[in-house]
Amino acid sequence: MSAQTVTGPVPASELGFTLPHEHVLFGYPGYQGDLTLGPFDREAALNACEDVARSLLSRGVRTLVDATPNECGRDPAFLRDLSERSGLRILCSSGYYYEGEGATTYFKFRASLGGGEAEIEELMRHEVTVGIGSSGVRAGVIKLASSRDAITPYEQMFFRAAARVQRDTGVPIITHTQEGRQGPQQAQLLLSHGADPARIMIGHMDGNTDPAYHRETLSHGVSVAFDRLGLQGLVGTPTDAQRLDVLTTLLGEGFADRILLSHDSIWQWLGRPIPMPDAILGAVKDWHPLHLTDDILPELERRGVGAEQLRQMTVGNPARLFG
Repeated sequence: MSAQTVTGPVPASELGFTLPHEHVLFGYPGYQGDLTLGPFDREAALNACEDVARSLLSRGVRTLVDATPNECGRDPAFLRDLSERSGLRILCSSGYYYEGEGATTYFKFRASLGGGEAEIEELMRHEVTVGIGSSGVRAGVIKLASSRDAITPYEQMFFRAAARVQRDTGVPIITHTQEGRQGPQQAQLLLSHGADPARIMIGHMDGNTDPAYHRETLSHGVSVAFDRLGLQGLVGTPTDAQRLDVLTTLLGEGFADRILLSHDSIWQWLGRPIPMPDAILGAVKDWHPLHLTDDILPELERRGVGAEQLRQMTVGNPARLFG
């Protein structure tokens, strides 16, 4: 078994410590129209991201899944250059963001003319099996996303298409749940269209502090991700302390083999710099890609989580899911 990275396939056994949901580059749809005042300096961004990558490598992280959707600044050539310069392995995504914050007009218009879902499936299949644009980089995962209170009809097109592509190719699927909602519904929808639960990671589950919600999602055989570590009090996120209470509860119930850990951090924003009012600085002070290794894993050890469970979540589960 191998994982498809931006520099080619890698044996699952060589992935090592993996962060399964991060963003090297990210811009909300529309950033492309603001490049007059927020131009992209590719070399400066590469240098800055290389520094982050080398810091991760110094902590033992070996692989990263870049979960950036197609319309939010995904750049496979940039990721390949970063991987080659730093030595950090990177998996690139195929897929689109949820309706409320995605670039919806393009596919809604095409769907109104008789296209839509079949075209989405064709795109995902091509990016997974042939490559993304002219980059020669194949997507190693499909990224899906849904809204807070429902999986909208627009979003369902992507879920159905991805399930069929995964059924035929085995490509892993990772998801975004808005504020930790719709996890069971995402799993049900994917499985109803032939997806393999062993190759699905339901993301941002740490937005929900009800262990029963996690158990319901896990009952479908999928994996779940506590992957917004460090982001506290924004976009419906709880505190890390609340997250870890739920996590340790699930670990005590024997779910270590289906939980993954990450941050959803953004290394470089596209467009103009993001204004950060003083009122929210406290909510993001720990939201960075070293928080797991430097702060969360030591805290889990203090809470009595053993080395075997920590390795399962950071090494074993990613190897099974992405390999």
